[in-house]
Amino acid sequence: MNGRLREHWPEYLAESWGLALFMLSASAFGVLLFHPGSPVVSLVPSLLARRALMGLAMGATALLNIHSSWGRRSGCHLNPAVTLTFLQLGKVHPGDAYWYVAAQFAGGILGALGSALVLQAWIGHPEVNYVVTVPGMAGAGAAFVAELVLSVTLMYLVLSFSSRPGAARFTGLAVASLIGLAITFESPVSGMSLNPARTVGSALPSGVWDGLWIYLVAPPLGMLMGAAAFVRVHGRKAFCAKLDHAQRVRCIFCGHAGLKAHGNPAVVMSVSTSQPQLES
Repeated sequence: MNGRLREHWPEYLAESWGLALFMLSASAFGVLLFHPGSPVVSLVPSLLARRALMGLAMGATALLNIHSSWGRRSGCHLNPAVTLTFLQLGKVHPGDAYWYVAAQFAGGILGALGSALVLQAWIGHPEVNYVVTVPGMAGAGAAFVAELVLSVTLMYLVLSFSSRPGAARFTGLAVASLIGLAITFESPVSGMSLNPARTVGSALPSGVWDGLWIYLVAPPLGMLMGAAAFVRVHGRKAFCAKLDHAQRVRCIFCGHAGLKAHGNPAVVMSVSTSQPQLES
């Protein structure tokens, strides 16, 4: 396991940075769009409209992460549920999965603590509350169902786009669109997490741990269900565990650099099914 850390630390660091950036963005836009002292609140009094702006901002952040140099390096999971699902699909070595999950939690926590340090009283205001993800007025049951359904949808969407030659380059846009829509319309139900590391990151500085089990259980379970549904419907697994398989970037999952899943699917499929990353 330590050998993988020595060899693959740039990928692990990229995962940590990507989620830290997502938390910094969520915190900054949370203050801008929801703090009563922000001029945006008076300019855009509609809560739905401000949630839509938040969805647009976080979708754009996700898109930036996926197609950034660090996102192309690590595959831009940024989420333990995503990594564990690719592990179950046989696309990630258990040692890499361990370090990915550790890096994701570290990134979520550092991003949230950094935001709290910089934004101080603004992010602590009850209308922002460290952008925590907690069950809404409908209760824990509704929040669990919402997180589960969205997680199933997200993973099915990722695999559907990334495993089709003509659609792979639109994987990031599909993910960003789902995030934006979910924040706009679903966030009052569960806070729209889909990510255990993201929820834990916000919970630490806020001290709010309400419904934590929902965000630890529903996203991994939902994404495993989404992957199982994809395999059952299409009869195949993912080409690779990367959301953007860029040129001139090594891939610790399929063992090759310079491949594009949407450019040469036959090669990527043959490489992926050989699973070189599972060798000890």
